[in-house]
Amino acid sequence: MINKKTQSNNGLELENGLKRDLKTNQLTMIAMGCAIGTGLFLGSGLAIKTAGPSVLLSYGIGAFIVLLLMGCLAEMTVAHPTSGSFGTISEKYINPMAGFLVRYSYWIANVLAIGVEVSAIAVYMKYWFPTVPELVWILLFATLLIYINAKSVHIFGTVEYWFSMIKISAIVGFILLGSYILFGTSGQSNIGPGNLVNDGGFLPFGWWGMWVAIFISLFSFLGTEMIAVTAGESKDPDVAVPKALKSTVFRLSTFYVLTIGIMLMIVPWKSAGIDKSPFVKVMEILNIPGASGIMNFIILTAALSAMNSQLYASTRMMFSLSRGNHAPAFLGKINNKGVPVSSLAVSTLGIFIAAAINAILPDSSYALMMGISMFGAIFTWLMVFISHLFFRRKWEKMGGRQLPVRMLGFPYLTILGAVLLLSLMISTWFTGFKIMLQFGIPWLLFLSAAYFVWKKRNN
Repeated sequence: MINKKTQSNNGLELENGLKRDLKTNQLTMIAMGCAIGTGLFLGSGLAIKTAGPSVLLSYGIGAFIVLLLMGCLAEMTVAHPTSGSFGTISEKYINPMAGFLVRYSYWIANVLAIGVEVSAIAVYMKYWFPTVPELVWILLFATLLIYINAKSVHIFGTVEYWFSMIKISAIVGFILLGSYILFGTSGQSNIGPGNLVNDGGFLPFGWWGMWVAIFISLFSFLGTEMIAVTAGESKDPDVAVPKALKSTVFRLSTFYVLTIGIMLMIVPWKSAGIDKSPFVKVMEILNIPGASGIMNFIILTAALSAMNSQLYASTRMMFSLSRGNHAPAFLGKINNKGVPVSSLAVSTLGIFIAAAINAILPDSSYALMMGISMFGAIFTWLMVFISHLFFRRKWEKMGGRQLPVRMLGFPYLTILGAVLLLSLMISTWFTGFKIMLQFGIPWLLFLSAAYFVWKKRNN
């Protein structure tokens, strides 16, 4: 058995006060809600245009990488069910600087994504209220979601559960409708499996196009790691977290592959996602009235759900930084409902940053925010794999308790996941995603310098 000193140093004592009110079904829906966003409803066309029908392989490999990631996360999260999650683990098992880099990178990724989502929400509302200024919707929805996050983690979990339910229901409905078009009607000559090999074959852009699309597919799965962040406020994390992680990866993989497969068989890949969402095209084939209005509502819900979860994640990560003595102490305080309201307030900066950057650099603000945001998220994933290599060896040397969940194929599958992810990150330098590294590398250099300054002042 692990000794008392090690047992008390699993990170939990640093986060006293958080309420463990999240249930397994809420954890699963939160993670699925984060991963099912506008990237699927509107952005799936980008992956299809990059790889053609071979995008199905891209999403399959992307899902495999995420499966490896979730295996590593499940094992480590059971040992350390904290809101600092992968940041706390990196600090404990690699070194404090690694934890500092991971948590701040993940924090800024979510903070900037909040600003992007709330700006998108304002655009979606113009569909119904074209004369209302966008600022009104930004303030209204920002206030609403801040209120939800400030109340209690139970209310957050309930709201996010129903947000996710709407999106998942939309996807299930799409799969059923698409299946009806393919197999339940008399059939049309331009619809069917033939679309998977027409117009250049299954690999119209070769293996390179398929490889690049893997990276695009990973953005569709971003958010699944949220389960590890919620572990600090979940009931019975030893059981809930592994179960939620496994079911999330399986359901997401099934949803994405089925959805995109149906899209490709109904809508020729050369036109998918170019002029409008493939979801809308399927509805139009079925002659569903008000298809654009229905899609606008679903996309609005997706943006609200993503913003809600990003606000939660950034708040808990800043809280963890404070409790780990890497941020001002007042950010580690919680109210009587177990919510770190000061960290919540700081994490709303994304809303104002988005507005300010948009005013100063209107032509490049989106690329700037998303460049840093994407790097922070993918860098966090890479560090999860690296942390797991350190974690397993040190845990066994310390005589840690037998973990109920263990990553299969250690260390080979952990190394494989890290190599695949790192290779994809390097590949972006030769694609239109080069901006991610252009902003990400300077960001890490800045954080490294900030860490040494902070460390010097606190020694």
